[in-house]
Amino acid sequence: MSASDIELTALVVATGDQHAFGQLVERYQTLVRAMLTRMTGNHALADDLAQDAFIKAYRKIGTFSGKGSFKSWLCRIAYTEFLQAIRKRKAASAAMERFKVHQEIEERSDNWEQGDAMDLDRALGHLSEVERTAIVLCFSSGMSHSEVSDVMDLPLGTVKSHINRGKAKMRTLLEEKEAVKV
Repeated sequence: MSASDIELTALVVATGDQHAFGQLVERYQTLVRAMLTRMTGNHALADDLAQDAFIKAYRKIGTFSGKGSFKSWLCRIAYTEFLQAIRKRKAASAAMERFKVHQEIEERSDNWEQGDAMDLDRALGHLSEVERTAIVLCFSSGMSHSEVSDVMDLPLGTVKSHINRGKAKMRTLLEEKEAVKV
């Protein structure tokens, strides 16, 4: 029988058991990497940020109170690592501009014909950072609106607004793409 997140974190806090923390990493590494990949649009950067998030989580595991889910607590750390990476570069807007230019070049070269996953990733790229993050956390990472609210440190109503606005923008972009195909 597999130990719960609470049991594993308690074991790590009490004894520093690296094997127990390794089980938590195994349990959540795919989720964290996928979340960060969608947020950054860059697999290598996402892997680096995920590694940093797990290291920070190990160091700060004693601060996990158990009030929320371990998944939310860990994703909050990963999201904070993502924000810090953007701040360190002091180029969030420049990075988004490069991303948009890169997308436009890709769109011209392949005419959006690489499948639904690429279409979704491209549509995500057209959202604001906060809309994209909220949607990725909710739909790609399987978090509830409440958990997303905790991770992003935003009021629940604000998270719901960002998700609804982002979904509407993505729906419009994907419908336009479908109209071009026909």
